[in-house]
Amino acid sequence: MTEPRIFDGGSWRERLLVPELVAIGLAVAVVSSLGSPMVPTVADDYDVSLGTAQWGLTAALLAGAVVTPVLGRLADGRYRRQVIVAALGTITAGGASAALPLGFGVLLAGRTLQGVGLGLMPMAMAVARDHLPAERGTRTVAALSVTTATGVGIGYPISGFLVDTVGLRATFAVSAAATGLVMVGAALSIPASDHRTQEPVDLRGATALAVGVSALVVALSELPTWGAASLPFAALVALAATALAVFVRRTLAVRHPLVDLRSLSVPSVRVAHTVAVLAGVGMYFLFSLAIRYVQTPVSTGYGQGRTVLAAGLILAPFSVASLAMNRLTGVIRRRMDGRWLMPLGCGAFAAAMVAFGSARSEVWQLVVVMVLAGVGVGTVFAAMPQMIVAAVPAAETGSALGFNQVLRTIGSSIGSAASAAVLAAETLPGARFPLDRGYTTSAIIGLAVWLVALATAWPRSSLRLGPPTPELARYEAESVDAEVAGAVMYEPDSATPPQSRDEPGR
Repeated sequence: MTEPRIFDGGSWRERLLVPELVAIGLAVAVVSSLGSPMVPTVADDYDVSLGTAQWGLTAALLAGAVVTPVLGRLADGRYRRQVIVAALGTITAGGASAALPLGFGVLLAGRTLQGVGLGLMPMAMAVARDHLPAERGTRTVAALSVTTATGVGIGYPISGFLVDTVGLRATFAVSAAATGLVMVGAALSIPASDHRTQEPVDLRGATALAVGVSALVVALSELPTWGAASLPFAALVALAATALAVFVRRTLAVRHPLVDLRSLSVPSVRVAHTVAVLAGVGMYFLFSLAIRYVQTPVSTGYGQGRTVLAAGLILAPFSVASLAMNRLTGVIRRRMDGRWLMPLGCGAFAAAMVAFGSARSEVWQLVVVMVLAGVGVGTVFAAMPQMIVAAVPAAETGSALGFNQVLRTIGSSIGSAASAAVLAAETLPGARFPLDRGYTTSAIIGLAVWLVALATAWPRSSLRLGPPTPELARYEAESVDAEVAGAVMYEPDSATPPQSRDEPGR
């Protein structure tokens, strides 16, 4: 491996690099903001059930979880620029497809293609670290983190405004035009990564992962229709179990696996990964419930009848609270045992589920719910990198952290599908909207998920995590900001963050 070319701003292409990386962050925000708030509008425009429309969000999350490890492995070698341009082209094609008046199936295909973009941020950050001077690269990575998270906070209301004013298809067309421009900029400015060596990609493992996760998500989404004792449900569950078993066996056997499963032998890493899946499930349970509830017509006797713009604004407090807690966790950890951060975050989100289940009829109540949820997510996802980095060797941290992010996105896709399934089960035959009790039932299930996460994260050892180093604090910030954006961080072989000051023995 040779040394990467450092861009010092001497040419117009070099000066374009940082703005282009920021634009990639905004493109990720665009993809993320076209999900939850639009579910009721998709149902109305395409005359499908709300549960079916939910697949516009679930499919994008599922694609992000499955495709990102493959893109990450490809981008870690000589083809980083090509992978970034291709991913942006895929997002553009997805937006253009979703804008066509060709039915819900084409829209779903377009959203699936857009989900590929959820893995772009780690590649953009890797470009900044490899090709910018050290100090400027650090500033750029920090700017990318903030850009992505704040972009989503602003993107939800903007996408809602566009849907309310020009319509759903025109909104997708605008997103396609924007990401197309970003793709052109990437082709012009992203440097080649000829200094890297290309390792093989485990396509068989990727296929097994895709089949397993997809079968599980489809089974959960169709459970209310088929029933737990039905043959199709049992067949899909069996297929999911078989495919995931093949994925695990192959991942442990090949020399260059997509993800590192061996870190699961470390108890604290196993806890962090388990909580990652549960947190993804619980987080998207609440997102889906709140967005659908706020847009439900008042004629049902319980909804608020708000616009898509209002639904987007409801999610803004979540982004703000997540970012605020991310910045405060370092201060908190200097004053208390760092082991308690993750349980506290799980408890805060559990409180959000209780609040939603008991009081949701007013906008201010939903704002309180989203603030509590943001506090929970900001704390949990800032604590996870510390927990993992403190427990694994430095050479394995990048892979372990990348796998943790993929698990979060898998959990998110499961949560999106499961929440739609619960509401579908509480919808009377021939009715379009579920009963109000369906939201209460869903909140109870979401609460149970977060209580299991709380029990899993509860400290069981004498390990006391010390204050974070500056580099670890930066990595935590990237992790939380990526989660706010719905992005997947995956950088298995990149320069890894340093160990915690209090590293446990193994």
